[in-house]
Amino acid sequence: MISIKDLRKSFNDKVAVDGITLEVPRGAVFGFLGPNGAGKTTTLRILMGLLQPDSGRVEIDGINVAADPIAVRARVGYLPDEIFLYDYLTGYQFLDFVADVHQLPKADRKQRIEELLAQFGLSEAADEYTANYSFGMKKKMALASIIIHAPRVLILDEPFNGLDPQATRDFRLLLDKMVENDTTIIFSSHVLEVVEKLVTHVGIIASGCLRLSESIEKVTQNWGSLEKAFFELTDPEKQTA
Repeated sequence: MISIKDLRKSFNDKVAVDGITLEVPRGAVFGFLGPNGAGKTTTLRILMGLLQPDSGRVEIDGINVAADPIAVRARVGYLPDEIFLYDYLTGYQFLDFVADVHQLPKADRKQRIEELLAQFGLSEAADEYTANYSFGMKKKMALASIIIHAPRVLILDEPFNGLDPQATRDFRLLLDKMVENDTTIIFSSHVLEVVEKLVTHVGIIASGCLRLSESIEKVTQNWGSLEKAFFELTDPEKQTA
């Protein structure tokens, strides 16, 4: 479903992504872990076609991202770390706007919007301006907006940042429901306890290099816990080129 081969990206003299190769199978929940500045966001932005790599190849659902980014975006929902909503649209109006961008048929639009509002627990706030939403509600609205076109793949950059424990749990349960529909999810995070409960596969990146990419079962078998693997593999004193 997602294929990355020998991906490289530098900014001036700083190497951000250094030869990453990995595969994310269809229906997987892939946690992309690493310290701040490790290269997670850069990799995800390249996956979305928002950045051009210096070299390497990225494919989503068999489509070369660099060659046809528009086709890729039709299949993908992307949630950046810093979410953006139109403050003076209501929740319903915002989803209607996004549906229009994706050219959803008007005959189906009302039902789809109402389904999403109910699924994300936002029905009672549908007529409120999004400026008045709590941070957790804004995250839910942002996630609802990126799945309105029923994408096959979700790319989420630090989706749990800034969420309190209840909102984190709610958000994780929403992702669980999407996995039941065979959605492939790749997300970056540093919240290890949430990642360990949610993922089927995990990748650990440090200094732009992929240190590990395997199923969560193998990580547990080989390392004892995700936490141990993470700190061992991201320890600067133990990293090798």
